[in-house]
Amino acid sequence: MSLTAIAEAPAATPSPLREILDRQRAAFLAAGAPSLDERRADLKKLADAIHANVQRVAQAISADFGNRSRQETELAEIFPALAAIRHTTHHLGRWMRPKRAAVGLEFLPAQARVLYQPVGVVGIIGPWNYPFQLIIVPLVAALAAGNRVMLKPSEVTPCTSELLAELVAGAFPPEKIATVTGGAEVGAAFSRLPFDHLFFTGSTAVGRKVMLAAAEHLTPVTLELGGKSPCIVGEDANLRGAAESIVYGKLLNAGQTCIAPDYVLLPERQLEAFVAAAVAAAKRYYPNFERDPDYTSIISAHHYDRIARYVTEAKDRGARVIAIDGAGEAPSPSRKLAPTLVIEPDDNLALMREEIFGPVLPIKTYRHIDHAIDYVNAHPRPLALYYFGEDRAKRDDVLRRSFSGGAAVNATLFQFAAAGLPFGGVGASGIGAYHGEFGFQTFSHRKGVYLHSGLSLTRLLRPPFGRITDVMLKFLLR
Repeated sequence: MSLTAIAEAPAATPSPLREILDRQRAAFLAAGAPSLDERRADLKKLADAIHANVQRVAQAISADFGNRSRQETELAEIFPALAAIRHTTHHLGRWMRPKRAAVGLEFLPAQARVLYQPVGVVGIIGPWNYPFQLIIVPLVAALAAGNRVMLKPSEVTPCTSELLAELVAGAFPPEKIATVTGGAEVGAAFSRLPFDHLFFTGSTAVGRKVMLAAAEHLTPVTLELGGKSPCIVGEDANLRGAAESIVYGKLLNAGQTCIAPDYVLLPERQLEAFVAAAVAAAKRYYPNFERDPDYTSIISAHHYDRIARYVTEAKDRGARVIAIDGAGEAPSPSRKLAPTLVIEPDDNLALMREEIFGPVLPIKTYRHIDHAIDYVNAHPRPLALYYFGEDRAKRDDVLRRSFSGGAAVNATLFQFAAAGLPFGGVGASGIGAYHGEFGFQTFSHRKGVYLHSGLSLTRLLRPPFGRITDVMLKFLLR
């Protein structure tokens, strides 16, 4: 989502947005935290609305992109949303239960527990690359935690945003969930609202502006950003399997995925074999990308031109560039950009400095695995890291020494779909995490409660102080 006006936007919030927030907050305070049954009922309403509109969602997203297959949308948008609802509905009762906590030997026989309470009103700002599921999945977590929610889908995907607003309005009153549509100015005003929590998915650059806007009201934020997610191919990797997995992850949604493999690091001696395997995999997945209904278009002419400039710069600077099938020399009227490999690109190239977000895969070689790990750690921490190799000790060494928001071994992308894993970045790739119980906790206030016992010896610490106090302090300060 583009929110370039955030930093310059006036501090005053447009009244319609604030009125929605105020109505939701008043409704929340009047009704209190919803019960388990109420939360499950809300999740069922959401699931029913999705099930009834699968085809319309696929059509809307394809219209926004220019082309995206129904199957890809069902796999990458509908399935994660429904899977999140199923998992949450099944486990929500356990998540909501108060958790016992230790009080320390000194305070026995007192007890302690952690209560999970909704924070109140949550704002969710969604991106354009997965415009449905990256709104719905955090919405599921916010509803599970008992909150009211305001949604701001991306203006870059207007068909999907309008359909999303229609689906939500048909299932929920605006005091429960409200959808706000509009451009950058609306997004800027939305991010300045005094939410109880603000959740943003998008680029690192815009995430900084969202965090700055939220700071005006000390609004807690979760930022799901991106970065350049590396693939490290070990000496003992199944090279064909690695190439197939990396190419699949890179070309899903034409590379317009925040956890898509951004570049590959592999042993020097394996370069040509990997290139051959990657080319073969791309041709097998998409035999004729220009006319292939399964191959997704780039979202806009602006982004198409941006990615094409990356490739042109690499060629002009002497990098070896392989456009699969030799295509991609001329602009595509369908905005389908040829899958492209860039061999041994210079680190000063834009495609090595910026998140590519397209079907271009840089490939660099290393002489020792330590060099690959050092290379990754010398750059901003990515949202994902992928390792390919069979030796467990080497695998664990790479995972221990490298830093990233999440990781997958001998696969790409699937860490996002694992219901029990937290999903989130670190450093420049994000703040906070969600999915499953981690999403429930993100949108909950964890209230610590101390339950005093009349048998507690802490009364001996009250004034007037004397010899017994000194004995107690000697024990406490041991």
